Amino acid sequence: MPNHWLWSPDGVCMAITSAHPQNMSRKAPGKVELTVSPLPELTESDMLWCQFGETTNIAELRDGTIICDPPTTIPHTPKGQDHVSVSLILTFGEEKMFFASATYPFYDCEEEDCPQFLNPNPQIIPMEFPTIVHFEGKNLENYQVNELIPSSHLTYMTLYNCSYGRSDCSLCLAADPGYDCVWCEEEGKPNKCIYKNLCKTSTNTCPHPVITRIEPKTGPLSGGILLTIMGSNLGIKAEDVKSITVAGTECLFKEDFYSVSIRYLIVCQAGNVSVPSQGKIEVDINGKRGSSTSEVQFTYQQPHPTGISPTEGPRAGGTILTITGNNLETGSQKDVRVLLGDVPCNITDFGEQIVCITGQHESGGKVQVTVDHGDTENQLNDPWFTYSENPTVTKFFPKNSFNITKINESTIVFSSPPILEDPENYRITTLIKMDGCSLVLNAENNDPFKYVADPTFENFTDGIKKQVNKLIHAKGSNLNKAMTIEEAQAFVGAEPCNIKTLTEKDLYCEPPEVQPQPKKRQKRDTINNLPEFIVKFGLREWILGRVEYDTRVSDVPLDVILPSVIFPMVAIIIISIYCYRRKSQQAEREYEKIKSQLEGLEESVRDRCKKEFTDLMIEMEDQTNDVSEAGIPVLDYKMYTDRVFFLPSKDGEKDVMITGKLDIPEARKQTVEQALNQFSNLLNSKSFLINFIHTLEKQREFSAREKVYFASLLTVALHGKLEYYTDIMRTLFLELMEQYVVAKNPKLMLRRSETVVERMLSNWMAICLYQYLKDNAGEPLYKLFKAIKHQVEKGPVDAVLMKAKYTLNDTGLLGDDVEYTQLTVNVYVQDGGTDSVPVKVLNCDTISQVKEKIIDQVYRNLPCSQWPKADSVVLVVFKPASNSHVLWDDFSIFVFLKVRDGATLILSKIGISQQPEDNQQDVPGERHALLEDENKVWHLVRPADEVDEGKSKRGSMKEKERTKAITEIYLTRLLSVKGTLQQFVDNFFHSVLNSNHVVPPAVKYFFDFLDEQAEKHELKDEDTIHIWKTNSLPLRFWVNILKNPHFIFDVHVHEVVDASLSVIAQTFMDACTRTEHKLSRDSPSNKLLYAKEISNYKKMVEDYYKGIRQMVQVSDQDMNTHLAEISRAHTDSLNTLVALHQLYQYTNKYYDEIINALEEDPAAQKMQLAFRLQQIAAALENKVTDL
Repeated sequence: MPNHWLWSPDGVCMAITSAHPQNMSRKAPGKVELTVSPLPELTESDMLWCQFGETTNIAELRDGTIICDPPTTIPHTPKGQDHVSVSLILTFGEEKMFFASATYPFYDCEEEDCPQFLNPNPQIIPMEFPTIVHFEGKNLENYQVNELIPSSHLTYMTLYNCSYGRSDCSLCLAADPGYDCVWCEEEGKPNKCIYKNLCKTSTNTCPHPVITRIEPKTGPLSGGILLTIMGSNLGIKAEDVKSITVAGTECLFKEDFYSVSIRYLIVCQAGNVSVPSQGKIEVDINGKRGSSTSEVQFTYQQPHPTGISPTEGPRAGGTILTITGNNLETGSQKDVRVLLGDVPCNITDFGEQIVCITGQHESGGKVQVTVDHGDTENQLNDPWFTYSENPTVTKFFPKNSFNITKINESTIVFSSPPILEDPENYRITTLIKMDGCSLVLNAENNDPFKYVADPTFENFTDGIKKQVNKLIHAKGSNLNKAMTIEEAQAFVGAEPCNIKTLTEKDLYCEPPEVQPQPKKRQKRDTINNLPEFIVKFGLREWILGRVEYDTRVSDVPLDVILPSVIFPMVAIIIISIYCYRRKSQQAEREYEKIKSQLEGLEESVRDRCKKEFTDLMIEMEDQTNDVSEAGIPVLDYKMYTDRVFFLPSKDGEKDVMITGKLDIPEARKQTVEQALNQFSNLLNSKSFLINFIHTLEKQREFSAREKVYFASLLTVALHGKLEYYTDIMRTLFLELMEQYVVAKNPKLMLRRSETVVERMLSNWMAICLYQYLKDNAGEPLYKLFKAIKHQVEKGPVDAVLMKAKYTLNDTGLLGDDVEYTQLTVNVYVQDGGTDSVPVKVLNCDTISQVKEKIIDQVYRNLPCSQWPKADSVVLVVFKPASNSHVLWDDFSIFVFLKVRDGATLILSKIGISQQPEDNQQDVPGERHALLEDENKVWHLVRPADEVDEGKSKRGSMKEKERTKAITEIYLTRLLSVKGTLQQFVDNFFHSVLNSNHVVPPAVKYFFDFLDEQAEKHELKDEDTIHIWKTNSLPLRFWVNILKNPHFIFDVHVHEVVDASLSVIAQTFMDACTRTEHKLSRDSPSNKLLYAKEISNYKKMVEDYYKGIRQMVQVSDQDMNTHLAEISRAHTDSLNTLVALHQLYQYTNKYYDEIINALEEDPAAQKMQLAFRLQQIAAALENKVTDL
């Protein structure tokens, strides 16, 4: 064991520099954490000793600190002191060599001389207002001014906030006078309850009362029920309630039930009316009247019971009685009483039907049913309820078992339940319970029901009953002791075996004529393919073995069998050998031929890839220089988030979150903004937001598209508090994870965005990875995009079919050999200077394609959003010796216009409104639009289904044959393009899947969260954790950015470029899965294209996840700091108010459901979240309220 740390090479001795806690009470000693400097080179396996006073224990080394247990005995505190110091010595090894020591204080606050602070004044302290507190001191003479003095006496004071739980005026004024709370009404500020010294203008009178809810909503015409009225500003004390009217009828106020503690409750007894009616509720509070809205109405109606079921039950009671009729759900359950004669019936269910349990009746007979709703009494004249005599047991059979299958006036059939083993050793009492009547199962001669031991059976010899003919014989014991021949059952396989005889030791049954199939069939086990013999007595069954039927046939002579079998077998073998040799030779010739063709094809592809890659690298060097001059056109944060969050929405670029325009009248703009700010405060209540999200997700109409949009709105609305947003996301994730783990399918989590929290994760990743995308992964992604675009535009692109000669997507491959020539034209921009710009185009391009290439080259140093549109410019062919003419954008093919290499073109923004025939010379070929045949338009390749072999068409026979060519012969072009782009694809994959480079803290933080939850739920399957991580980052964020470069760059993604990006994105997705896809000749070409590289990419993903797991953990504090920086840098640029307004639309749509959820949640009730939402709704919908 090395001891080199015992001396100090730097000449510094080891010492205990700090202890945590610094002291502790002798009444409650605990562990002490010690910091030693300089820290010895210790490991957790080294043995440390801690001598604390007279106690020596083994010390613990944890995270660079030494932890000591407290001493078992602590010396007495010296008189006149409040503490005692105990020696603390640290030693090492079995020999307990000393290396550091100190003293540790234990205080005793029960000593008379300890300092104390008593009788604080005031004892009630308001929040947000500085208050001086005076104490009476004791034993303070030994301390100096401004010295921290520990008090030995616990002193309690009350810290309160007037606003908490007092959201309206009446609740505020009803607070304890000692709190000095006032209702403050200051101009420009919302009215609220605060401490009196914080308010300049207070009031003693409250606004008019508001009624928000009543219970119940219906009552009988005769009244007499108690009505509970809830709302705000309903007075401070019971004397404030002057009058109450319900539907125009006076309601008698019940002072005993009045409450303003948590929510307002006024209870009154409804009066009587003569006819059914409906109306609002009105209250008079100290002369201020308030009435309910049209949604809160009370209805007087007449309940009318018409029938009961059943009409008879035992005198013992316990019968479940159902009462039917009209308007039975009048009042509430506590207002309704049911009597059977003079016996109450206990109500268990109250609704359109009333369900109650009958009570015990002494005499029996018919009784009238009475239903009371408040003061309304309804008697059923027909039918009456009959209390019949309690049932009795006179006889039962068999005496050792019973079965429940039917019931009538005199007979009940039961099935005996299972009991403990060895029933003869127990005294078992059997009861029959019918409604409220319990009967002991005894016959008239006091012969009780008995349980007997289960029967036993002997298994068949060797497990098989052979040569079965007419009967199957099974042996056992106690076979008929508790089971009759009618109750016993036997089966052969799945078919019944008819029992003929049952004695104490024997059972005989008649099997089916044909041998049945077994219940569980085994493919290669001939013995187990025999049917089982099963005996079933009551709830138990026995499998005694298997049954083999007698299927023997008459013997056939051996001299007949041998020739009939051997000769055909020999002939088959000879023919098989001949065919095999012939096929082998043919296959070998075919193999050599294909091998030669493949070698030639490989050489051709290799040369083409080398040439294409060289050309591309030269071109990309020019592109890189352009990028260095103009920079990568990364979108700003707002444009990036707008495109990621809202561009995929149904309104696209016209979405209100992108335009930022709200249709709000100017007169209400300030009020709406104030209400939206209050709504923002409400969203910052975790209880409200969780209830809000859960309520929306429970609605069937809340579609998957709406969930995605809602989550994006929520992300913008809470962007100013991304720490809180992350906390909400974690909470919802824990609930989601619990659902999938309980359902035992955790691998399905995060597969899609089916919940709000899954989309919240997508947005959270997009926010946290913006800077990383901008600083690190953006450049390789942009170069990959430019390389694909250059490679596609280098060859022909069919403007109608959107297929290209150079692509990675087999469905977008141009299936023909189109002859073309590259031209270089010199372009002048009108009013753009005297220098021309050389642009490479193809003679098979349409005018639109030429204009797009010219615009791309001329304006390459500007962002794409500042480029002119192709349809807003025209091209003019400049010919000094003759008249110039305009190339109109009518899909004319360049080759027909006889524009030659080195031609001069002018790009003009003037004359857009001119028509082609206005002062323009019609040149040969200019009117050639896309090739037309019988009104069918095509560009480079005419579809095969349009070829009519029976008619003479434009073009040669060679062209017609080429039209019908098989497109698969051009798949080698995919390989050529793939080889050319390989370096750019690899660079991008390395930039996002390399843990040795910079890893965004959000990725490490969330991956650790997934690992932690997997460990908590004891998920040992690494595939599950791998799927979670893949679905949360690569497939949720990187694939989206890879398929949509315009989300991060100011570029236009053409359809043919998008097709190649989709192939790379699919490869990226395949690399992130652990599933091995077996490839064959029938596999898609896109998967075959990267079959060689996919294993390397999979290893990159595995190493990336492993590297992140080994990184230093990102703490909650570090993550919150990072999120706060993002909020501070970008929140002001987002349309937060617009997001709040759009979020409120969901509140408005599901208003009732959200209010109900808040009122049912205890935490939301305590914070009065439903009332706050009602105030916000009133302001946004322009209703009069206290807001």
